[in-house]
Amino acid sequence: MLTEHTLVPEMLVFAKVVELRGFAAAARQLGLTTSAISRSVGRLEAHWGARLLHRTTRSVSLTELGAEVYAGCAQMARLAREVHATAGHYGDIPRGTVRISAPVVFGDIWLAPQLPALRQRWPAVEIAMQLSDRMVDLTEEGLDLALRITTPDQLPPGLVARALRTVRYIPVASPAWLQQLPAPITHPRALAGLPCITLGYGDFQNQLRWEPVAQAKAPSAAPAPPSAAGTSPTAAPATDRTPLELAVHTPITVASSTGIVTLALQHQGVGIAADFAAEQALAEGRLVQLLPDWQLGGSYAARTAYALYSPTRHLPLKVRALIDHLVQAAA
Repeated sequence: MLTEHTLVPEMLVFAKVVELRGFAAAARQLGLTTSAISRSVGRLEAHWGARLLHRTTRSVSLTELGAEVYAGCAQMARLAREVHATAGHYGDIPRGTVRISAPVVFGDIWLAPQLPALRQRWPAVEIAMQLSDRMVDLTEEGLDLALRITTPDQLPPGLVARALRTVRYIPVASPAWLQQLPAPITHPRALAGLPCITLGYGDFQNQLRWEPVAQAKAPSAAPAPPSAAGTSPTAAPATDRTPLELAVHTPITVASSTGIVTLALQHQGVGIAADFAAEQALAEGRLVQLLPDWQLGGSYAARTAYALYSPTRHLPLKVRALIDHLVQAAA
């Protein structure tokens, strides 16, 4: 028979089973056996005289009563974490595991390289990184932090957002491919008729809106052969600074800036890629940024990479250390 004192631990175990969607996963995280976890949930069901979970060999799902019980158990677990964080707030060294989610390409290219320096400074902090392009639920998935690239009006409600860096989509091409053109690219209209590689999903289609960069200096041209002469049939005067929108020819679309950069390096045309994905190739001279005096607007307008976390009175030192480190790295 469960009492008030013995009921609480069983409820926390139940919350973890639901949070991780399985007995085995909960057992691994709690350091218990799967059978011990099953018996714990069984004691709760016996206490209330009803099933809390539908069990199959592959998954578990909540019954109607289970959903109501879980809401209270999850709140209890959340309060326990806050109490733990409050106590840990007074420690002077960040420690523990930070569970973080990030978009796949951004996590691979930008986030992962920042982690060794963090570990060198704070060796007691460990990182469990998940890569996913979907919007995750921090509470349900047991995450401390999520990185997302979005605009301020699209930030999910109920979370604290810390801006890390601006992400811009830029046109890039290989020097070898540019050398084949009859004239340098000095205006967006010069892209008409040229092969372009875009993301090609959702709002990221082949319709590009171009706006002049504010207070831009004299227009810069992409490299062209010294002997190149004449103008492209679609060329516009380089001094024309009127915003415009044009459809480009996209023989290849790739739903990843990494793939776009790879194809641009293979001389397949002008890639429209996130700047962080092209930074290394640009620094090494393997790619060239085109039209630096212009910026993309519309669906390709600049976005911000944010660190998102649940509001709490005392942010754990381990989470604060990671956020501060990423802000510094992005500066």
